[in-house]
Amino acid sequence: MIETFEKVEDIEIRLLLEALYVRYHYDFRNYAMGSIKRRLRQAREQMGFATISALQEKVLHDETMLPRLLGYLTVQVSEMFRDPSYFRAIREKVVPHLKTYSSLKIWIAGCSCGEEVYSMAILFREEGLEDRTIFYATDINQDALQAAEAGVYDLDRVQLFTDNHRKSGGKSSLSDYYNTGYGRVSFDRSLRERVVFSDHSLVTDAVFGEMHLISCRNVMIYFDRPLQDRAVGLFKDSLARKAFLGIGAKESLRFSAHADAFKEFVREEKIYQRVGL
Repeated sequence: MIETFEKVEDIEIRLLLEALYVRYHYDFRNYAMGSIKRRLRQAREQMGFATISALQEKVLHDETMLPRLLGYLTVQVSEMFRDPSYFRAIREKVVPHLKTYSSLKIWIAGCSCGEEVYSMAILFREEGLEDRTIFYATDINQDALQAAEAGVYDLDRVQLFTDNHRKSGGKSSLSDYYNTGYGRVSFDRSLRERVVFSDHSLVTDAVFGEMHLISCRNVMIYFDRPLQDRAVGLFKDSLARKAFLGIGAKESLRFSAHADAFKEFVREEKIYQRVGL
């Protein structure tokens, strides 16, 4: 009986993912099925539906349900200067190369609620590169993009942010960049003056041209292999010659169809450099 239920559930999930693509043009069909199944089960239970099919019917006929479902399907978990050694490597190994350019384009793909965007903007300000840089911050979740653009976070997260900033080699106090009030912190609007926030899907959308650094961390881990290859191909085609790609600690380019387009630059931090062109 349990096996039959799981088989029916698998059918329901495939139908729901197809419906989301046809109705709303959000394509989760090639995401890792184990992860998608866990998230949809959680959505079904917490939103009060007996079956995935019942959830599908509601989402198809009530557009206001879509943002709620996307909140489950797109994981919005991050922190400022997450994995401080990654940002230290950017600061100490990548920035010296970036300083040779008169203008820079940086793409934070899958920017979630903006923690990595502000981390990168602060790092570039501290390294004297902010004025020559345009940052592109993209995600498929509109609510996350709005939160990123607002730059407001819970006050109880600030100690972690501060510790990470210090460990990343920060050259100032993180408190220089935000104001506090009502249990929240609001990051200085000047940090996003050179940021373009945009809806962009690694599954269906096209390249961003001539980037000097792309940081896409802990996004591809949720993709199946063909979709990972599509994303890496997108990054390959979006990077300038000798530009850099940073990915998550549990991700790799080793088995990618586009692996030959990159060389390891900082192996332990999963930072690669574009070759060829």
